[in-house]
Amino acid sequence: MTPWTQVYTPLGNLYVSALVAALPVVVLLGALAFFHVKAHVAALMGLALALVIAVGVYGMPAQMAGATALYGAAFGLLPIGWIVLNAIFVYDITVKTGKFEVVKDTIAGLAGDRRIQVLLIAYAFGAFIEGAAGFGTPVAISAAMLIGLGFKPLAAAGLALIGNTAPVAYGALGTPIITLAKVTGIDEMALSSMAGRQLPLFSVMVPFWLVWAMSGFRGMLGVWPACLVAGLAFAIPQFFVSNFWGPSLVDIVAAASCIIVTYLFLKVWQPKQEWRFESEREPAGAPARKSVGAAATLKKHSAGEAFMGWMPWIVLSVFVFAWGFPVVKNALNGVFNPTFEVPWLHNLVQKAPPVAAKVHPEAAKYSLNLLSATGTALLLAGIVAGLWLKLSPAALLRVYGGTLKRVRFSLLTIAAMLALGFTTRYSGTDSTMGLAFASTGWMFPFFSPLLGWLGVALTGSDTSSNVLFGNLQVVTANQIGMNPILAAASNSTGGVMGKMIDAQSIVVASVATGQDGKEGEILRYVFWHSLALACMVGVVVFAQAYWLTWMVPVIVK
Repeated sequence: MTPWTQVYTPLGNLYVSALVAALPVVVLLGALAFFHVKAHVAALMGLALALVIAVGVYGMPAQMAGATALYGAAFGLLPIGWIVLNAIFVYDITVKTGKFEVVKDTIAGLAGDRRIQVLLIAYAFGAFIEGAAGFGTPVAISAAMLIGLGFKPLAAAGLALIGNTAPVAYGALGTPIITLAKVTGIDEMALSSMAGRQLPLFSVMVPFWLVWAMSGFRGMLGVWPACLVAGLAFAIPQFFVSNFWGPSLVDIVAAASCIIVTYLFLKVWQPKQEWRFESEREPAGAPARKSVGAAATLKKHSAGEAFMGWMPWIVLSVFVFAWGFPVVKNALNGVFNPTFEVPWLHNLVQKAPPVAAKVHPEAAKYSLNLLSATGTALLLAGIVAGLWLKLSPAALLRVYGGTLKRVRFSLLTIAAMLALGFTTRYSGTDSTMGLAFASTGWMFPFFSPLLGWLGVALTGSDTSSNVLFGNLQVVTANQIGMNPILAAASNSTGGVMGKMIDAQSIVVASVATGQDGKEGEILRYVFWHSLALACMVGVVVFAQAYWLTWMVPVIVK
């Protein structure tokens, strides 16, 4: 098959081409947010339109476009869908065995206040899982845990998404930054340091923002000391590890610090007034009732009972952490990792300037890395935990069958979403939108993070966004006299704010909270938070480009 070179202005004008390129995303998000279309239907609508534009407007060969969609769908099922399925499996085991009640009691015993619970689960524990695994795992686990604690489904989904922001650039043992260095040719340590001079500010801010989104400004003021402690306990290690060690262990160290320091702080400090959701509050003069938020009514558990309650999550953390190490991943891939060149696609799509430095083919290889996939670590964690809790193999199979039945339509949605994302990437429509951002001249430092935000919103991954737009950031920075280290790192740090609105994350959150068909409500819950935080990153980068230039690291040859 003849190679095909991407064209970025098929209609002769960059901005008109960008408007047409954006139509599939507009249709997808609009169908979800405003017309209450089911997620899998909205995804298929967006995919169909993306294929029509790729073939009819951009001139992509039809066979190539079809192969791209199938490639994306396969990637959606493994590794993304595989993670979601097995994360929910672990949660279902804890519910089946009654151990989640122990988890609820121990968390509420430490802090019955809903604001503190969301800090511990959505921010601190979610960041640890992000650092070890990424790819939707923390949202699935955090949202499921919040549901188990009694949070309303919409709040659990939205808060899990908002909490999963600051750690994303260093997620999966630093994979986004490491990949960005390979794509751009910029020193990995310089990129790690630059991101580490932007994100700590937001790591302090996000706990306040998270609680404010849930309980309002006055509610946030009631726990501001805990927000500050959690934020600083994450931000300070994040800065030092990213600047003096490298990207791989930033989130692991920072999240562990956040969990431990916040836990110790809560031993000596508690909010003056316990905050609960409106539906949990009693009218004036009504008799008190038992609630997970009322510490005085909690069942007390021995140390052994508490350990067994938390054991599935401890086992999960150990497996996920181990699977994240390159030595383990490489060993498992050495046992089984068949890799296929995607027919009618591999090395047939060619990127061209100015998106790439020179014309070069885009690889399209699919790895059936079932053993090394994070979802497999979650599956094994579920099996080990289930057997430890004395579930028979037959009972485990029944639980797994129930989980699979519950998420079957969501797996279809994830496959369709990734098919759409891959189609926009290989057809070049996403690059057209990126070039429109890059044409903003002296304002580009502000829009640079928004380009990363767009990339994550389109692809569902900070790593994929860095592959997509990392080199474009460097090319544009060199054209306008901006430091390329700052521009490249900003793609990743701006991208983290897009994580809460990408279709993949929305679907993962809806599955974890049992809200199939309500993805639009979740999107509306988080969209303005995402955009506002991305614009704040833009302000920081703009300041670093023109006034705070001393914050940009210098590469010593």
